[in-house]
Amino acid sequence: MTYLAHLPCRGVVELAGDDRVSFLQGLVSNDVTQAAPGRAVWAGLLSPQGKWLSDFFVLAEGERLLLDCPRDHVAMLLAKLSRFRLRARVSLRDASDALAVHAAWGGAPDLPGGVIAAPDPRLAAAGWRILAPAPLPATADAAAYDLHRIGLGLPDARDLEADKTVLLEAGFDELNGVSWSKGCYLGQELTARTRYRGLIKRRLVPVAVEGPLPAPGTPVLRDGQEIGSLRSGQGAAALALLRLDALEAASLACGQARLIPRMPAWMKLHQAVS
Repeated sequence: MTYLAHLPCRGVVELAGDDRVSFLQGLVSNDVTQAAPGRAVWAGLLSPQGKWLSDFFVLAEGERLLLDCPRDHVAMLLAKLSRFRLRARVSLRDASDALAVHAAWGGAPDLPGGVIAAPDPRLAAAGWRILAPAPLPATADAAAYDLHRIGLGLPDARDLEADKTVLLEAGFDELNGVSWSKGCYLGQELTARTRYRGLIKRRLVPVAVEGPLPAPGTPVLRDGQEIGSLRSGQGAAALALLRLDALEAASLACGQARLIPRMPAWMKLHQAVS
């Protein structure tokens, strides 16, 4: 069965103008030139120190790029991107009221005309990203999509910490969120260093939750020692940021629950790259 959910927590930033691609290319972690009709790009915007600020899907439609992003990041993204505009021929605007964001999974969706759609570039199992002029008839809700996302180990803005998270901690390498060949972008130095020197010491991973779901931010303990924290969750599933040496634990304590790490097949623990 194909599921389709409207995601009201997502917004859209529109970039138009002749320099829209080259402008964004110099700022984000992935190769924006690969965005095309039917092909989305997932990318992160970093601080100059290489720490995560936001991430979004880049979809191309006509003479514009559309960033499918957390709705509460729209104002921040417009402000930060505007600072780098200088003489670039690019315009920026909030298109959240003009385009509703959806996700579909479980099979290719049967969509009406006038929508903008592309497979989710992170994993084939993740499904599709869809922008439409109005909410489409849904067969699932945002909570169902959240459970699907968490089960695959896909990060959401709620799982990351602004000015703290390093992209490779959250799987951006394996999930096609970083280009290693595109050239310079904001925060590139730290991202490259963490890969080539094998500096990652913790990872965001799915966990099964036995017991009441703890609140986001609850410390995760092993033998009484804090080794991570819980992030987003739905029911008996969640994501947790854990030290690498804790990933093989049979179970971990978190609030009144026990957590069992479930390493997804796509995840590769980083080693230094020569």
